[in-house]
Amino acid sequence: MNINLTLFAQALMFAAFIWVIATKIWPPLSNAIEERQKKIADGLAAADRAKQELADADARVADEIRKARVDAGQITDKAHQQATQIVDKAKQDALAEAARQRAAAEAEIANLSAKAKEVLRTQVAALAVRGAEKVLGREIDAARHRELLDQVATEI
Repeated sequence: MNINLTLFAQALMFAAFIWVIATKIWPPLSNAIEERQKKIADGLAAADRAKQELADADARVADEIRKARVDAGQITDKAHQQATQIVDKAKQDALAEAARQRAAAEAEIANLSAKAKEVLRTQVAALAVRGAEKVLGREIDAARHRELLDQVATEI
């Protein structure tokens, strides 16, 4: 065996091996590697987009929470104002009702007082007539002296 022929045969086999690899094996392997690189790049891009969307969503959530807290504060302030208004109105209504009842009681007291005075006047007038009868010794006609008796009753 000659080294030149062996070397040449090995070189020829190596070239055929390289050609088979370059035409049959390398393109699908290269395509698979490129697809894998593309999938990895797409996945990384999707992860970056998701990370950005998550940050945006967190910002929106924080804004919504802030708005909800402001709205809740406004609602509680409004509720406190309404409660204060209701309490004030109830106080005013109670004061008005108390004043109305007091006025009604005072009117009734005045009415009863006037009736009592009138009863007392008539009783005093009757006593005065009886006293005058006893002093004069004769009976006084109340119907004839009505005007005089009324004047005496008003003076009393």
